[in-house]
Amino acid sequence: MVKNNCRSFSDVRDEMLRNDKELKKEYETLRPRYELISKAIDARLKRKMTQEEVAIKMGTTKSSISRFESGDYNPTIDFLIKLSSALGKRLKVSIV
Repeated sequence: MVKNNCRSFSDVRDEMLRNDKELKKEYETLRPRYELISKAIDARLKRKMTQEEVAIKMGTTKSSISRFESGDYNPTIDFLIKLSSALGKRLKVSIV
């Protein structure tokens, strides 16, 4: 019988964050950005929309959507409002 020694991404990430304080600090700094991106991608996929379709609804380019989804673009509030609308959602911002 072969034992599976594979670990999940979550397990590896959690271990790395426990052992590296600098990594944990940077991860926490970027967490809100990547959570927003993840929610936008999930909403797009649930609506079965392509990046091109979202871009057309927003009046922008597919490359803008791609850059946003890859984390290479720091979006404006206006971009996020248009994105939310194109995805049939609304933008809610809070400072806690």
